[in-house]
Amino acid sequence: MRLFLIPISTRRALIYARPLRKDIPKELSLLDRATSKAAQTWAGWEEAESGWKKHLVTWGNRVQQRIPFEEWGLKSIPSLASQQRIDEDHGKKKIEVLFPGNSVRLEKIPTILRAIATDRQEFHRKKMLWSFGFAPITAPLGLIPIVPNIPFFYLVYRGWSHWRALNGSRHLEFLVEKDLLKPTSLPALEQLYAKRASRTLDNAPIDTPASEMVNMFEQSEDRVLLKMSDAKKLATILDAPELALEAERAIVQISEQLQAQKEKEKEANSSDEKKNL
Repeated sequence: MRLFLIPISTRRALIYARPLRKDIPKELSLLDRATSKAAQTWAGWEEAESGWKKHLVTWGNRVQQRIPFEEWGLKSIPSLASQQRIDEDHGKKKIEVLFPGNSVRLEKIPTILRAIATDRQEFHRKKMLWSFGFAPITAPLGLIPIVPNIPFFYLVYRGWSHWRALNGSRHLEFLVEKDLLKPTSLPALEQLYAKRASRTLDNAPIDTPASEMVNMFEQSEDRVLLKMSDAKKLATILDAPELALEAERAIVQISEQLQAQKEKEKEANSSDEKKNL
């Protein structure tokens, strides 16, 4: 397993885990087979031109896009137990963490990863229990013919998603606490972020030394660093095709959140000005 720490804005980053070739099990587990079957079924429904399947897929895709990118990132990290079944030495050797050294300070990597690992643990635990707890209540709806029990499957899916994210967060916390992470700055990532910094950070020169550029990132207000087209560039640089979708989702969500924050601050300032008149 290899980890990627991808800054999306000057204050927020995406964590993503990519399995190495030796980490891919020869035989899929029951859960993996069920997940694969569900994915195939969903892909088949996406080809429907009309009807409840088309409406369900459209709604489902919208729901998935609204799931926080932090949850998707943590879900990419396998549970500690499953990784140890694949690699007996896991937990005894360091795991590489690739990141852009001109955008994130090396000594802050453990602190950043610890925060990513722990900040949402309690949230995922509560949501997992809530989803699995309410799912049986919707089971009688499955008696309705033809149309699938959408509420039941949705709650089960969300429960499973929170369970995966919770396990991923605990695994990441374990790696941080046991000092099993090996942060490595990747030159190709530094080049990409140097170009984006020159655009985002008040036209900073591309050849700005890494130490100075990190200072500029830390002193800047929260700004989105990446463009949508950068998602595929990241996937190519890191040889992780699945990363493109995760990066795109993170860019969209953080951009929307920062825009909403600006509008809220603008309204607050406008309200204060009216009070002072």
